[in-house]
Amino acid sequence: MDIQQIISELREYKGKADGTDLKIMEVCGTHTAAIFRKGIRQLISPKIRLISGPGCPVCVTPTAYIDKCIEYAMKDNHVLLTFGDMMKVPGSKGSLSDMAGQGAHVKLMYSPFEAIELASAHPDTTYVIAAVGFETTVPSYGLVLEEIRRREIQNVRLVTALKTVLPALEYICSNQPDIDGFLMPGHVSVITGSNAFHGLAEKYHKPFVVAGFEAEHILTAIYMIVKQIQHGQGMVENAYPGAVRPEGNPKALAVIDEFFEPGPAMWRGLGIIPDSGLYLKEGDVGRGLDQDRELPEACRCGDVIVGKINPNECPMFGKGCDPGAPYGPCMVSAEGACGIWYRNSRG
Repeated sequence: MDIQQIISELREYKGKADGTDLKIMEVCGTHTAAIFRKGIRQLISPKIRLISGPGCPVCVTPTAYIDKCIEYAMKDNHVLLTFGDMMKVPGSKGSLSDMAGQGAHVKLMYSPFEAIELASAHPDTTYVIAAVGFETTVPSYGLVLEEIRRREIQNVRLVTALKTVLPALEYICSNQPDIDGFLMPGHVSVITGSNAFHGLAEKYHKPFVVAGFEAEHILTAIYMIVKQIQHGQGMVENAYPGAVRPEGNPKALAVIDEFFEPGPAMWRGLGIIPDSGLYLKEGDVGRGLDQDRELPEACRCGDVIVGKINPNECPMFGKGCDPGAPYGPCMVSAEGACGIWYRNSRG
């Protein structure tokens, strides 16, 4: 169907059969950002509510993990390697950024493969990779481990906070039954394949539609969800077939299976979700980091990432909590729902 016709139909949508709004969760933070950037909400009916989900791995990383990273960074002859969006995530006594100002050895990385060359050049220093992410990034950590093994490098470690999307979606479906459909992340689906979502679609009878990140991709996926709801359907569809195959990426999945195994994991704001973490098979200091302090008083990040409220409905939003001084974890990362809403509501 022509995209203009899709926009026209979405603009004229009158709501579900009972007159209530249709609630669609965009699981991925990149989708949340694209929806703002492309003006998607202005193109569709207000009866279609787009709500944010737990699509930012940094935002759901628990306090205990940040504390463990700081512990490594403070050790003699150790350097913690991390991506920039981890620097301001609060631990129990401060963030990595705070601790770097107090002598912690923290180095920003653009790729975990940097650890290999650094470790080779400085054999007396242990390089600790803060391995955080969803299925999209897990294979890269597996390839780093493969290269470390091949080159017999002894001074690289991983401390993991790796999570998988499906168990979190199971949690949301069972706890937030009023969400009508899910806009599934294209980059995670490249790895997992669209077939991975069939079990959830059948169990909860909800649409799960994989989408890319251009406006046409997102609008087409929303249209598919609307049509499924109108016809009483709940199944998986792939609106991103150029990148996502039903079976996913077998090589990437094999790398994950070789080095990692599932286990329970703490999601900041949600609690422990069974089998939602991926841990190194050969010992992992990230395993068991399931203690977390409560979210700061008045912070509603836990409600934001399950779609109970929009970020701007939190009483702290823009009032003591902003990207420069984040009060809660959802404001920290460029892919956090609160951070995205804040940046796009400030003209």
